[in-house]
Amino acid sequence: MATLHTVNRSPHAAPALVSCLRMALPGHALVLLEDGVYAAVAADAGSAQLRDAQPGVAVYALGADLAARGIAADTLLPGVEVVDYESFVDLACRYDKVQAWI
Repeated sequence: MATLHTVNRSPHAAPALVSCLRMALPGHALVLLEDGVYAAVAADAGSAQLRDAQPGVAVYALGADLAARGIAADTLLPGVEVVDYESFVDLACRYDKVQAWI
């Protein structure tokens, strides 16, 4: 059963990303939302955890939340795909279940 995980908390403020990545399996996907998008920034301390998980887990970041925080797409880790709201809904429909990590 493939799962779409969502993380909306900064990796500096909450352990949500660490918990999520511990449970995410190859074939799962992760969407970073709200302050969770900070984990996708290549120069951010939280990105190391995300980089280690990437080979088996597809990682997405919501473009509107990146823009709201002044984060440019060219500063993200390689392999992180920027999605819009419509694509996020498509992802939620594509996976068997959605797990929100708070």
